[in-house]
Amino acid sequence: MISNRRSPLTPLAQESLDALASALPSEGEITYEQAYATLKDREELEQPAAEDIIERLYMRGHIYEVEGKIRLTDYRPE
Repeated sequence: MISNRRSPLTPLAQESLDALASALPSEGEITYEQAYATLKDREELEQPAAEDIIERLYMRGHIYEVEGKIRLTDYRPE
């Protein structure tokens, strides 16, 4: 039987997701550059590490891309 639950995020990935969610404007999407800047300011991640976290969030279905911008998927803070 396959579970619909996602595997838990690492603490850093969860904190990064929380930071991205709090930086989300009313349009509900941010550019990659804004995401990198947010993770640098709030989580002290340089761009290579921020890219890795964003890729992990994407691969696990927590974020998705529309026309080159990032959106969050059913975000619920933990």
